[in-house]
Amino acid sequence: MQKLKKNDEVIVITGRDKGKRGKINRVLSDGRLIVGGVQMIKKHQKPNPQLGVQGGIVEKEAPIDASNVAIYNSSAQKADKVAIKTLEDGKKIRVFKSNGEAVDG
Repeated sequence: MQKLKKNDEVIVITGRDKGKRGKINRVLSDGRLIVGGVQMIKKHQKPNPQLGVQGGIVEKEAPIDASNVAIYNSSAQKADKVAIKTLEDGKKIRVFKSNGEAVDG
């Protein structure tokens, strides 16, 4: 079970975007994440008339390493760590380490 999943709200804990918050748009297989509004880069885009793509300089999100973000605990208003807890029926859930609340609900 992964500790960070798509649509989790995370906060950047190190790097040039330290302190920014955003939702995870995509989890890549090599341990990196695409977070909305974080790690913005400028890309020179060639026009493609067949697809209706206009050329120019576009801003897009670049991948950020998962070790540089922490899940955001909205009840405590701070970054938190995630633990995986097994329930009596064998189901696994993600919980915040600081207060033991479930991440998903």
